[in-house]
Amino acid sequence: MSEPATIPTRAGRIHIAERGEGPPVVLLHATLHDHHDFDPIVNKLAACFRVIAIDWPGHGMSDHAHPSATLLADVLEDVVDALGLPTAAYIGNSVGAFAAGRLAVRRPTAVTHLILVNPGGFVPVPMFARAFLRGMGNPAVARLMMPRMVPAYMRSRTDSDREITARAAARAKTSDGARVAASLWRSFGAADYDLSRSEIATPTLVVWGRRDPIVRRRLLPATLGSVAEFDTGHVVFSSDPDGFLAVALPFLGA
Repeated sequence: MSEPATIPTRAGRIHIAERGEGPPVVLLHATLHDHHDFDPIVNKLAACFRVIAIDWPGHGMSDHAHPSATLLADVLEDVVDALGLPTAAYIGNSVGAFAAGRLAVRRPTAVTHLILVNPGGFVPVPMFARAFLRGMGNPAVARLMMPRMVPAYMRSRTDSDREITARAAARAKTSDGARVAASLWRSFGAADYDLSRSEIATPTLVVWGRRDPIVRRRLLPATLGSVAEFDTGHVVFSSDPDGFLAVALPFLGA
């Protein structure tokens, strides 16, 4: 990726990295991760597209923040406005998929394609899960649990997976990283994190790593979009970049 630029948003300055030319594709990562998650696919995407990878507030090289999921979605709107993107495609992983989905709900003409990779925010949170989310919303609990959860949901099989796991787990062990994780996990129980009843008219592809223990595909709305399933963990495009691109590039119209 190029040297990152910074964009002012309501959550501070956000770092982005760009590469390539053509229709824009925006890449949105998961909690405690960063834009380097997409390194295994960015070169091939950039051969066809202007690729824009974001570090969420409190992540990567962006300003410190303890954001909620909806604040990330707000920040995405700020980035879109600052970059002057009238239309773009979005590839979102986990909470990044929620942010992309909410953008498609609120600005349907601005999103040409959605690729949602093991998405969060598209199923109602059951009552039994709310106690877990409240627990994870405590920074001390997040600091204890996240370094164990990251390897469990990554199911590492590539060098890239192992690098992602190491970065996210190390971040979770810091006091600030634990506060970031706790703030996001706490917000996953809020009513405004649920897009399950929202209308998304944008062409949507759900990419699923079936070995991810965090969210179950069977709970997703059947009408959300077509599904491509892989024998991977949470970050499919790192674990199986060639397989991911084999479905993503035709969907994006490359």
